[in-house]
Amino acid sequence: MKFSLRTRLTAWYSMIVMVTLTALGVIAYFAVSNELNQNLDVSLVRVASSLDRIIQKKQVETQKPLKPAPLRKKKTRKGKLVPDSTKRDSFAFFRQNDALNSDSLTEASDSSQEEDQNPVWSAVYEHILLNSKNYFIQIADLNNQVVYRSENLQPDSLPLFQNLDAETNDSKKFVPYTLHSQQLRLYVGKTKFAQISIGYTVEEIRETLNSLFSYLLIAFPIVVIFSTLGGWFLAKVSLQPVDDITRSAQEITAHNLSRRLPMPLANDEIARLTATLNQMIERLEASFIQIRQFTADASHELRTPLAILMGELEVALRSPKSAEQYRNIMVSAQEEVSRLSQVVRNLLELSKAESGQVKIDMVRLSVSNLIIDICEDIELLAEEKNQKLEMIIEPDIMILGDKNRLHQAFLNIVENAVKYTPERGSILVRLLRESGYAVLRVSDTGIGIPEGDLPHIFDRFYRVDKARSQDVQGNGLGLAIVKWIIEAHHGTISVESIVGKGTIFTVRFKEELM
Repeated sequence: MKFSLRTRLTAWYSMIVMVTLTALGVIAYFAVSNELNQNLDVSLVRVASSLDRIIQKKQVETQKPLKPAPLRKKKTRKGKLVPDSTKRDSFAFFRQNDALNSDSLTEASDSSQEEDQNPVWSAVYEHILLNSKNYFIQIADLNNQVVYRSENLQPDSLPLFQNLDAETNDSKKFVPYTLHSQQLRLYVGKTKFAQISIGYTVEEIRETLNSLFSYLLIAFPIVVIFSTLGGWFLAKVSLQPVDDITRSAQEITAHNLSRRLPMPLANDEIARLTATLNQMIERLEASFIQIRQFTADASHELRTPLAILMGELEVALRSPKSAEQYRNIMVSAQEEVSRLSQVVRNLLELSKAESGQVKIDMVRLSVSNLIIDICEDIELLAEEKNQKLEMIIEPDIMILGDKNRLHQAFLNIVENAVKYTPERGSILVRLLRESGYAVLRVSDTGIGIPEGDLPHIFDRFYRVDKARSQDVQGNGLGLAIVKWIIEAHHGTISVESIVGKGTIFTVRFKEELM
């Protein structure tokens, strides 16, 4: 099944949007997860640092080694065992505050006075904006004796630093820990005086990530739908000029090639495409005009000898003739048949040349000797018209080419100079070296070519004003063949002319050095 370009563009656009959104969603999800976990770790470290500063301060005040706090048979409101607060030591303030904590932990959000009275929870509130009820705090001495546990932790305990299997010598570690089906992010650190374990439930982080995931799931299809609709609209607007070009191009036929496609106002890719198509249509129009002209010229060239031939045959059949009269009629008919044959041969040769069927045998040859031979052959024709044929030929100029084809081209140029130059005129043939090129110039003092005809003299069947050249035999195919031969040898041919003064043909070839 084939889809339109608009549909394919929209599909590709939607696919890119979906892939991009998926990538951004995954990146955002893991970035938020990483940021939340990092912030939690930072919060745990800060709380532990605050507790360590309190412990160090009390240790300095008491100047006593750390001792574990004995438990006494006193129950809090929740029936939890708490350390004995009657014995005075460096951890007395922890036991006192632990007893307070049993009442204040559940009322932390309602009683700021109790929070101020509890140094442990003051250390927590100083650094976090999270829910204090989700913190689990444990303090132990260096002998692994627990001296403090938060209310929500009792009677359980958290792992101690010295009990963890550690491959490094770091003084703090973050480990996952499960307490009564609660997943905790656990910080375990060892200081100069104590081991501090602080845990925080990761349930809040999970809820935040689940909410983010839900928002992404809701936003994803909405964004994709709107992006698809927007992509369809943009594709439609962008391809509208293409539709206009298509409709206009469908209206252009062989009968109205003068029409052109409308140019868009914006100078973009569509405008360049339109300009290119207009140039192509212009070339097609020129080709069609040339074909029509060729058909008309070919018909004219073929019609004239055929009409003459038909007339002579009618004369021969109209009444009896003498043998001499029949002979003259047959000679005239033979000339017209020869002319027709020449036209057909030239057309066939041009057709083969344009289709690449003519083989050019490139060999190293002396163009100097070739021009001399041609001038010697044409000199008899010039003498018949009392013309002066001069040659200025530099010797030993070598080029790569097909000798027979080049002879045909050069002979046509020199012969035309003799044909179109009146009696007692002059023709000058020069072959010179110029900047690595072999340059042939054939100039004459003939009738000249009007400026308007110069661009067309190499066209098939094109002949300059027939009234000016009515005495010259030709079919208008010679120079077309000459141009093809020159270009097949990677050369160039140009012409300059002034009416009444003469014409100069210039041919250039790359010289083949020794």
